[in-house]
Amino acid sequence: MARRSGLGKGLGALIPAEREGSPDSALREVPVGRVRPNPRQPRKHFDEDSLGALAASVREVGVLQPVLVRLLGGDEYELIAGERRWRAAKRAGMPTIPVIVRNVDDLASLEQAVVENLHRQNLNPLEEAAAYQQLIEDFSLTHDQLATRVGRSRVAVTNALRLFQLPPSIQRLVAEGQLSGGHARALLSTPDRAFQESLARRVVSQGLSVRAVEESVRARNERAPSESPAEPNLKLRLPGMLELEHLLSELLETRVKVEESSRRGQGRVVIDFADVDDLERIYRAMSSG
Repeated sequence: MARRSGLGKGLGALIPAEREGSPDSALREVPVGRVRPNPRQPRKHFDEDSLGALAASVREVGVLQPVLVRLLGGDEYELIAGERRWRAAKRAGMPTIPVIVRNVDDLASLEQAVVENLHRQNLNPLEEAAAYQQLIEDFSLTHDQLATRVGRSRVAVTNALRLFQLPPSIQRLVAEGQLSGGHARALLSTPDRAFQESLARRVVSQGLSVRAVEESVRARNERAPSESPAEPNLKLRLPGMLELEHLLSELLETRVKVEESSRRGQGRVVIDFADVDDLERIYRAMSSG
């Protein structure tokens, strides 16, 4: 079932009131294919694990914060900020993505608008975390700098951002208001994702309190067998292998793992795909020449 892009209820306030609705400051949904990356973007490599997790989240809850674009002409747009969110939406197969169309000269005002939005809107915990993430990505802020700008403690900012470590199904429950931020943070105390999802369902069906979730997680952690740390992999990789992985990942827009065999110069390539449609997309990318 297709999901909408997921504009949060407070996102209209991202646009200063006196400019809302003007041609150069419009909040709108546009086809993902109509947005192109900025060729002057200095960031060329995106962590595949992180991007894959974000794409899975986007499939469940949509794009919670719009990307910033400028109009190129006609129905084509170029990214100013938010390429990681755009890539995740594209990988997740979202038909549209929320964008704010701005003049490039207006970029500096967006940070203030997002900060104001955090203070005056009743955002759910996931929307708040998404706003923090937008400020970090689009304006290259550290957690300390962000905490100062939004008037929160660094610990509060970091704890909010940790919500994106939860499975997408739990993020959706938080976005829908079925789980509180306290419940979600309590679930983060265990690394067992299957247990997290099972306990989250119990919270919804049985109305468990945050304290009850904390106790369940504590009991689970005490019963869990201790795991010995994995042996470090000291095998040296062939020169250029990591770079080739990055290049293939960029070309195919998915995670690619190059595994070397015991015979020097031989191995195999493992390509991740989300579903049959994604596999067809990868095939077209590989066969397009």
